[in-house]
Amino acid sequence: MVMTHTEQVIANALALVEASRAARERDQQRRAAWQKKVELSRPLPPLPRPVQLPLALN
Repeated sequence: MVMTHTEQVIANALALVEASRAARERDQQRRAAWQKKVELSRPLPPLPRPVQLPLALN
């Protein structure tokens, strides 16, 4: 099958869009994995100071 120039341009454009979409999805997955690692490596927040409750001995 012989493609006209216009058909070739359209096919190239569609291939470029598909490659761009695949790269974007790959980057999104890589960012999500990196974000999980960052969340796990963060230090735990400090615990609040203990509060002593009054003991009413009535």
